[in-house]
Amino acid sequence: MTVNHGGRLQPDYFRSYLLLIMSSQDCSINCASDFMLKTFFHGNPKKFGLESYKSFQIAVQSFNKES
Repeated sequence: MTVNHGGRLQPDYFRSYLLLIMSSQDCSINCASDFMLKTFFHGNPKKFGLESYKSFQIAVQSFNKES
């Protein structure tokens, strides 16, 4: 997937991505979050900018609020 480094990725983007990972890997939000940090962010939360990382955190927290 190509990601524009100049744009701020929104929480809905990350929520959809996390749902896809959870479905395909049959895992929890914690597992999907760890997987995304390793593969999408390549271990660097600032890779796509601080605002995008904050959006990622908001998306993860939205799953925790549903539980």
